[in-house]
Amino acid sequence: MNSRERILGRVRRALADAPADETPVSRDYLREHGQRTVAQTVDLLAENLADYRALVHRTDPGRLAGLIAALLDKRGAASVLVPPGLDEGWLAATGATRVADRAGSTPGELDRVDSVVTGCAVAIAETGTLVLDGSPDQGRRRITLVPDHHICVVRVPGQVVSSVPQGLERLDPARPLTWISGPSATSDIELDRVEGVHGPRTLEVILVGED
Repeated sequence: MNSRERILGRVRRALADAPADETPVSRDYLREHGQRTVAQTVDLLAENLADYRALVHRTDPGRLAGLIAALLDKRGAASVLVPPGLDEGWLAATGATRVADRAGSTPGELDRVDSVVTGCAVAIAETGTLVLDGSPDQGRRRITLVPDHHICVVRVPGQVVSSVPQGLERLDPARPLTWISGPSATSDIELDRVEGVHGPRTLEVILVGED
């Protein structure tokens, strides 16, 4: 038993006979701000993603593989990290070496990979946020935190919602959720922006519409 397990065990024992909180939770807040069509919601997502300095691309399923290959080639990516459930057709046009998402991969090994391609669970238009939940087409959480270049594919309109409340309805809180709003960035006390501190410096989002 490690320290984490001992601490959590003490918390569970301390709360074992605590009464359940039955206080009703108010849900009368706005579920979205304004009324938009589906197209306007997708446009807002693209606008907010770009505002966070993500690179946004639009395509259809037939041209998706070619676009991913072109983005990897432009980046000079010789290797690409691949979640186990990623659609094989997405990478059919690239010659980059595919690296499997393995439980035993070390941070050093992940850092040597040039790019990673994933799907997403949901995209939130009002905040320009992508949410990954560890599903097979997204892989382990760390594979999108270590490589310097992340390509995320969003299916439009099926995976796009207007607001955070709408997004939460689609997510399982027990899953490892990663919320991404643009490439990794932070600012020091002088407000100098630095990218790539705790995630990829470059985030490219592909909005894939219907044929």
